Amino acid sequence: MFFVNIENIEAFVYVIHCGSFNKAAEALYLSQPSVTARIQTLERELDCRLFDRLGKQIQITEEGKRFLPYAQQLLLTYQKGKLHVNRKKSLPEEFRIGCTVSVSNYIIPELLPRLKLKFPNTHYKFVTGITDDIVNKVLNKEVDIGFVRKVNHPNLQSVKFYEDPISLYAYEDHPFIGAESLTVEKIAEQPFVFFECGALDWLRIHRVFESLDRSPNIQIQTDNSEMAKKLVIRKAGISFLPGLSVRQEVAAGQLFPLRVPETEGISLQTNLISCLGEHTQFLNEIIEIGKQLND
Repeated sequence: MFFVNIENIEAFVYVIHCGSFNKAAEALYLSQPSVTARIQTLERELDCRLFDRLGKQIQITEEGKRFLPYAQQLLLTYQKGKLHVNRKKSLPEEFRIGCTVSVSNYIIPELLPRLKLKFPNTHYKFVTGITDDIVNKVLNKEVDIGFVRKVNHPNLQSVKFYEDPISLYAYEDHPFIGAESLTVEKIAEQPFVFFECGALDWLRIHRVFESLDRSPNIQIQTDNSEMAKKLVIRKAGISFLPGLSVRQEVAAGQLFPLRVPETEGISLQTNLISCLGEHTQFLNEIIEIGKQLND
């Protein structure tokens, strides 16, 4: 019966890759006689010579050339299997995620089912809060990762996860629906439900109206997107809102986007943060899911 010794296979591949027994021994942290012994054992197992020794030089034989692709595939399969086993062992049973309220309302319901498919044996605990609170919880290891507004911190890795465009929305039968050109002046005259979450992006919305002689007609101001959205549906006014928060209502014909050239390109950026070098596997999978959500 033939048993494959992966260490012998590894030594063979490394000798080919490094070009000599000595260099292969250095790469494998072995002595040169140990590498030689492994190659000799493999040659006995295969009943053929893998190398011709020409003084201090070595040359792979025809049999060695034929065996090389199989050896490389065996070694690659072993390394993948080892990585998979170690990865499964290292995955936490509970993964703690901090996020802003908007992320918990509109992104997590899309993200979590896909994440569960990748890591079915992991349980998830969610904590909501403002960006500063979530950043502190990540730094203090109270949560593993966080979904926050765009931040930079020397002890955190911060990657863009999602970009949500901010648009102006009106209720059914509003006179602006279908209008090809809306001026800022006309928009400012309309009753406004002004949603603002404190992100810098909202300053750009304010600047759109700075050149006017009078301020926009803000009837209601709130930091809650759900409240703003429902007030617009009930015809309390029009409102600038992130796209994710109104996706279902737009599809149902309850809210209608209005084109405002001055505000195009304004969006809310959600970043994914964690302590440097930690939870890389989860981060990579979540970022991949984020790319799908952005498409």
